[in-house]
Amino acid sequence: MLCGPNGAGKSTLVNAIAQTIPYSGKISWKNENLSRMSSREIARRIGVLSQHNSTGYDFRVEEVVALGRYVHTKGILNRNNDDTAARVENALGLCDLKDFAKRSILTLSGGELQRVFLAQVFAQDPALLILDEPANHLDMPYQKQLFELIAAWVAQPGKAVISVVHDLSLAKRYGSHALLMNHGKNFGFGPVSDVLTGENLNSVYGMDIQKWMQEMYRQWK
Repeated sequence: MLCGPNGAGKSTLVNAIAQTIPYSGKISWKNENLSRMSSREIARRIGVLSQHNSTGYDFRVEEVVALGRYVHTKGILNRNNDDTAARVENALGLCDLKDFAKRSILTLSGGELQRVFLAQVFAQDPALLILDEPANHLDMPYQKQLFELIAAWVAQPGKAVISVVHDLSLAKRYGSHALLMNHGKNFGFGPVSDVLTGENLNSVYGMDIQKWMQEMYRQWK
């Protein structure tokens, strides 16, 4: 879980890892320099789910999910290449979208649409999934659903997730490790319980975060 106040550098960091912005220094993938890999090689390793996705086209759900297989196939929508059809069906099932497969994405709600793009990334089958505040504009039921789908996916062998989150409750609930950033630098890294401490959060956010959150949740008792 990548945490920190606005302007801490969270999105900049994940965009650099995804190779979508210029940066100085070196980012390694298993001792290989990511900047020397082709975009296809990177896409076979890293998948990205952002807050907003382009929906200005009238594709069916299954077609959008199949786009995740592009880096593994020779045809952009050829579901007969290698195991594309099986991967797409599996991704639709993982995200509970089989009943939506033939629907236009233009008819979907925000939560349903985010599940479609999550299924697209699942079909891509990367080793690393990068999430840049994927549930920021979703209602709480959709937030829960999205993070539980991701938690089930990352439980598979050889999978990892880096997620930018503003909601520290989500970070503590679903994260195993946390990177706490401040002013573009690493303030703390390690197990979530070791990093997201009252002392660290007070230093980075300039307020007693634990006390504030406890006061907020106390209203529900």
